[in-house]
Amino acid sequence: MSSTLFVFTVLCVLLNVFHCYGNANMDKYHQRKSKQFLEENAQKEGVVTTASGLQYKVLSKGTSKVSPTAADTVEVHYRGTLINGKEFDSSYKRGQPAKFGVGQVIKGWTEGLQLMSVGDKFEFYIPSELGYGAAGAGKDIPGHNALIFEVELIGIQGKNEL
Repeated sequence: MSSTLFVFTVLCVLLNVFHCYGNANMDKYHQRKSKQFLEENAQKEGVVTTASGLQYKVLSKGTSKVSPTAADTVEVHYRGTLINGKEFDSSYKRGQPAKFGVGQVIKGWTEGLQLMSVGDKFEFYIPSELGYGAAGAGKDIPGHNALIFEVELIGIQGKNEL
């Protein structure tokens, strides 16, 4: 009985070591691929990189001059993907825009939304550090992943459009 327990314990330890080693390799892989994507993306026409590392591209401009602040609540349509194109969220698919506080989302969104005016449609390319970082988010967004969001700013709660 004790030899069976010993073998079981050794197997558990080995599985844990391989699991941790595999996660570390995946983290490095995601970091490398995200860095490569952002470096190449920065060279594309129309892509702007801010001081924080957020990248964005203006897809279309609205006619409004009203922009949100970090304290505002906005209404947006959006589609989020990993850099490999895998979609992880979409208000379009739900058929309903989302409402949330500009300062209550990931840093890349908070910064990017403040660059927009009502009616604008942007694409954000968000480095992991401005997204979900090493932790990732649930099963769909692994750690160290750059993210791509297509965002349409529909409105700002309590602000009249000009």
